[in-house]
Amino acid sequence: MKVGEKAKLRVAARYGYGAAGSFSFPFVPPGSDLEYELELLGFDEVDEEVPVSSMLFEDRLEAAERRRKEGNALLEQGEVDRALGKYELALSYVDQDLLMQLDGPHLEAAQSVRSVTQGNIAAVRLRQEDWAGAAAAATEALSGTATRATRVKLLYRRGVARRRLGQTGDAVRDLREAAALAPDDVTVRRQLLQTEAQLREEQKSSDKLPDAAFRMGRSRSLVRLAALLRGRSAASSSGASVALRAPAGATSVHSSLSDVTPSLAPLWSAARPALTRLISTESLQPSDVFEPRHNSITPAEAQEMVELLGFESLDAMIDATVPASIRRPSVMELATSAPEGVTEARFLADFRAMAQKNVYTPYQAEIAQGRLEALLIFQTAVSDLTGLPMANASLLDEATAAAEAMAMCSALARGKKPRFLVSASCHPQTIAVVQTRAAGLGLQVEVGDEAAWDLEGAQDVCGVLVQYPATDGSVRDYAALAASAKANGVRVVAATDLLALTQLAPPGEWGADIALGSAQRFGVPMGYGGPHAAFLACREEYKRALPGRIIGVSRDATGARALRMALQTREQHIRRDKATSNICTAQALLANIAGLYAVYHGPEGLNRIGRRLPGVRVENEGAFFDTVRLHVGDARGLVAAGHAERINLRLLDEHTVTVSLDETTTLADVDALLHIPASLRRASPFLQHRVFSAYHTEHEMLRFLKRLENKDLSLAHAMIPLGSCTMKLNATTEMAPITWPEFADVHPFAPLEQAQGYHSMFAALSQQLAEITGFDAYAGLATIVAYHRARGEGHRDVCLIPVSAHGTNPASAAMCGLRIVPIGVDKAGNVDVAELAAKAAEHAENLAALMITYPSTHGIYEDGIDEVCRIVHAHGGQVYMDGANMNAQVGLTAPGLIGADVCHLNLHKTFCIPHGGGGPGMGPIGVKRHLAPHLPTNPVVPTGALPDFQGDERACGAISAAPFGSALILPISYAYITLMGGHALARASKLAILNANYMAKRLENHYNVLFHGPAGTCAHEFILDIRPLTAATGVDPEDIAKRLIDYGFHAPTMSWPVAGTLMIEPTESESKAELDRFVDAMIAIRAEIEAIATGDADKKDNVLKNAPHPAHVVLADAWDRPYARELAAYPTEWVRRAKFWPSTSRVDNVYGDRQLVTRLPDDA
Repeated sequence: MKVGEKAKLRVAARYGYGAAGSFSFPFVPPGSDLEYELELLGFDEVDEEVPVSSMLFEDRLEAAERRRKEGNALLEQGEVDRALGKYELALSYVDQDLLMQLDGPHLEAAQSVRSVTQGNIAAVRLRQEDWAGAAAAATEALSGTATRATRVKLLYRRGVARRRLGQTGDAVRDLREAAALAPDDVTVRRQLLQTEAQLREEQKSSDKLPDAAFRMGRSRSLVRLAALLRGRSAASSSGASVALRAPAGATSVHSSLSDVTPSLAPLWSAARPALTRLISTESLQPSDVFEPRHNSITPAEAQEMVELLGFESLDAMIDATVPASIRRPSVMELATSAPEGVTEARFLADFRAMAQKNVYTPYQAEIAQGRLEALLIFQTAVSDLTGLPMANASLLDEATAAAEAMAMCSALARGKKPRFLVSASCHPQTIAVVQTRAAGLGLQVEVGDEAAWDLEGAQDVCGVLVQYPATDGSVRDYAALAASAKANGVRVVAATDLLALTQLAPPGEWGADIALGSAQRFGVPMGYGGPHAAFLACREEYKRALPGRIIGVSRDATGARALRMALQTREQHIRRDKATSNICTAQALLANIAGLYAVYHGPEGLNRIGRRLPGVRVENEGAFFDTVRLHVGDARGLVAAGHAERINLRLLDEHTVTVSLDETTTLADVDALLHIPASLRRASPFLQHRVFSAYHTEHEMLRFLKRLENKDLSLAHAMIPLGSCTMKLNATTEMAPITWPEFADVHPFAPLEQAQGYHSMFAALSQQLAEITGFDAYAGLATIVAYHRARGEGHRDVCLIPVSAHGTNPASAAMCGLRIVPIGVDKAGNVDVAELAAKAAEHAENLAALMITYPSTHGIYEDGIDEVCRIVHAHGGQVYMDGANMNAQVGLTAPGLIGADVCHLNLHKTFCIPHGGGGPGMGPIGVKRHLAPHLPTNPVVPTGALPDFQGDERACGAISAAPFGSALILPISYAYITLMGGHALARASKLAILNANYMAKRLENHYNVLFHGPAGTCAHEFILDIRPLTAATGVDPEDIAKRLIDYGFHAPTMSWPVAGTLMIEPTESESKAELDRFVDAMIAIRAEIEAIATGDADKKDNVLKNAPHPAHVVLADAWDRPYARELAAYPTEWVRRAKFWPSTSRVDNVYGDRQLVTRLPDDA
């Protein structure tokens, strides 16, 4: 073939899906031939010897620049398509290196190459007349660092593209900026004059708009004029009114006095003439109302804050900020809660009665060393027990961990081996989740007896999954299978149990490549399914394919050991749809529990526990003589296994066997019956690090935990203003029920009649969340895919995602087998509606969904959101709303009102579940009624949104091991919603928005606030642009983040969603005093930056570049820094009163990745 030629490739059915066909996505009828249309785009010489993921930063930079220059050469020869391929290849080398760890020259160099390359792509797109693509490429290039000359080119190219797209006003602004930078550039000047002339013609044409449009414009002008005459902004005029009213709780008894029957008539009659005024009943109100404990801003403080912002009232500010077209018309009606909420005493009493229906059997490393150490302990324990050198810091549950392992096997085979074999002895929920995930990955899962597998010459098998011990409790020898797999290039995955591995030979020793499982047996309650920390361990050569967070050992600025999150270039916040996984936060808190359980018991204690009889219960009551009756899971299977070992058991019934012992029975006989064949017994030691043998009394354990706690800054010390994280109060009343045994000790597959309390709560919480979101039923993309498939439109596989979206969104879309098409944003941070419309039309035949966050990730309410949803629906797509920013929606608007079809909720953000340093999280999905039949199900306990739902072919399959996910933490959100009620939830949203606007207003004279809505306000978070300060002084967001530690604060979110910025999100739980304290710290830091700008402080050796300052540095005998120790440690008086000391100096991130250590060092 020649470049540009097309060909059809036909694959006979026997080489495709065969007689079975495929009833997962994409649907292929049985016996169908497959036909592909191929086009040869070009040739690239690929160096297979050194994968990109293994290259050093400098090598990647050099490779990117080399590919870019090759593209330039091709472009000069007129080979536009081949040039584009080279440019895109160049981007692939630097895409994953634009990460938070890069700073200074590294970050600047990566951004420079990326910006120039995007500029080249913009030029190619212009030649191809792909105006939207050119505008998007130029926009991304302009967001990075660029020289003056490069910026002129980028502005010119975007201006030309925007003019062609009909965005004439934006085009004029781009070209004017370009002309100002290069006044002598004739080409720019000519294009500007032509575009200005076009804009004038368009403005003349606008005079001929229909009369209705004129009236609308005139009415808005009159509003603005009236506002100016009143001396305030038009933004504050909508809905603002002032009325005199009685104090809260006041009532008049004058008109109804005759209806009162007094118990002390003479006294009442004597008082009667005076009762003609308003009297207060406030003292009669309950004293344990919850809202004032959660919402920290008092009404007086709120009024003071809104007046600073130029509004008359809080409601006036909200009216100006939230678009009227999407406002909720009335107070939410929530199940089990009055509009004003319920008292804590009533809630706890009602909830305890409900529980009795159950039958029960981001991050700054320098101030997170305690939790990082606990997670490193977890990784070490998992590595020891599995016999594999690399382990992550937790995954969601065992079934999803198995799906992640399958994805690893496929990725390690470079996607060239589509078959994955699963043993029928695996847990049924694991098999179901693996099958669901395989559909999106294009993999074929085959479930069968591993004894029948023939891997000889199996060139299309990427991996096999076995259960060890099996789901029936049996222990099988997989060494021969592992040897055969290795000989044929197939990877072996073992789903296992940590407690069993105290007795069984580790999977790593008998040949497994990957081991996974649940750590629930290590001290975590069942909780009707979770949360539990899953684990995944693997061989060291697979480290860059390992999903989830990994804790690594590095060093700080003084050379001392320090911990950090390692290899973040794998993760979705950097690699987006190319990430190893969409896992972000997982189960860090539960991993801490499991790791510390191993510390408390140590190897000897775990051995004692492991040597008990797991899965066997002695049925005899009282004393017994020579016959023991045992209740087991599969009696017939156990009898058959006993026969194979020449041990005869009596089958009593399907679940019971008996064994007779006499004076000739030895301990060896009992051992053979109840324990493990010698070949599979564990011989190697485990948990040999001294931490696992030092803290076995409760007193010592408590002191160890306290030492870890003292290393971490939490909400107990100060506000944590992480943008897009919503770090709010986790109230004691909300948390208490998860400790009740009625919730904690329920098995995930208990009969429904034994979990009626849980199901009563599920029903109430579902109604509450459906009301809050405006949906009909209570996982996102998988549900949309199943919906299209059921309608015979399984070909719809395009997902539109704004470039500002969190990396989880494209990573999740890719996991579902969708093709990602990015959508640009304008200067104001809004989704480019024109580009969206163009791409929706372009992909109308295949459009599956739009993924969007609201308010936007830039912290603003976009006026055109309803139009965005309309466009997607008009072209056959569904709208998926990421609920990360629901804290600015609750009670004010709702995804259903805005136009979304699906919304994923982050209960650990808006609805008060603690973050836990990285989990647990909980993500219920709200959907419109037409999507409800396609919600996930479970193979063991039927689930679903419709009455009597039993699961059918329309469901999207199983997505988690437990039928209701991490059910144990749902009482927290249920408590929050019920205690608050509709009024207080809406007020919480208003106060979160007020707090953000108040802080932005106080900081705007010191930092550039990057985005505002039409009224000059933001939503519940805002972004500070640090790039001008970096250009002038070299101080970057990381320097400010580390300096904030010296002031006793956690940093805001760094360099997301815009590189070189800080995103700040206060919540409604923070007091005005705390907001002011943080703002004062930021203003003080701005003064420190100014000292660098004026030359009063050294540009490289200053209090910001050397931050943070731990006690051992400040108190050292030698002090050679050009500023006082006191400035380093106590920059303000209030810091002195409550100093939080970081435990390390600034952590060296690059060193930690190059010298990767993910276990506790021997001398630690």
